[in-house]
Amino acid sequence: MAAENGFLTQFVNETTFYNRIVLSHLLPANLWEPLPRFLQTWLRSYLTGSLFYFISGFLWCLYIYYLKRNVYIPQESIPTRNAMIQQIHVAMKGMPWYSLFPTVSEYMIERGWTKCYSTLDQFNWFICFVYIVFYLVIVEFAIYWVHKGLHDIKFLYKNLHATHHTYNKHNTLSPFAGFALHPLDGILQVAPHAIALFIVPVHLKTHLSLLFLGGIWTTNIHDCIDSSIWPLMGAGYHTIHHTTYKHNYGQYTIWMDWMFGTLEVPVAEDDGLDQKTK
Repeated sequence: MAAENGFLTQFVNETTFYNRIVLSHLLPANLWEPLPRFLQTWLRSYLTGSLFYFISGFLWCLYIYYLKRNVYIPQESIPTRNAMIQQIHVAMKGMPWYSLFPTVSEYMIERGWTKCYSTLDQFNWFICFVYIVFYLVIVEFAIYWVHKGLHDIKFLYKNLHATHHTYNKHNTLSPFAGFALHPLDGILQVAPHAIALFIVPVHLKTHLSLLFLGGIWTTNIHDCIDSSIWPLMGAGYHTIHHTTYKHNYGQYTIWMDWMFGTLEVPVAEDDGLDQKTK
């Protein structure tokens, strides 16, 4: 019991450190120190999520649409300023709600409800790596079926996922579109990261890092650049998803779509899997 309490204290100390580092640099102490821990964590998640969204989105768009104009994206496929402003508006309406997910997951971790662990000396490096692989497989499998369900169940599509599929052409998709979702849609698609914590032991830093990686990936796959690193579910695949509505539901890789018959390979690419679902 003492050892378990020690691990939980380490979780609290670590997340308290993250709160202090972020909030002390962004806000006066009298605005955040009196807040309960839960609200401090939510505020940290909200501020870091918003900063990441704007900084990564603006830098990405500056590079591919202006500094490298017509190199990666042809002129006619560059989204209009109004389209990107609309995406930012939708994303920022959802950001307070998206921020609840890491807040709740950290709350569960701090109370010992999950299999998350706080120190690397609990397992050897090989076992840690195996657990991370299992974690990613669970996340990939679950996100595939959640995403597919958001398309196949008409009520969910009409009331949740259709908001994101407003952007369904090359000249309306941009890095800002990744978070332009109905808030509940966004939470449902990231929920597998929390579900996996109850199944597979994973380090707290690994969990938080994978959530951050998911944000980067979401930004990347909406830029319409047809690069391909097999077996990753790059932007070329995800652009097909936005234009056909019935292919390429996976997140990081094409494996789930390949296994379940929903893979559509971009015409210019050849990943060696001649598996196309028309």
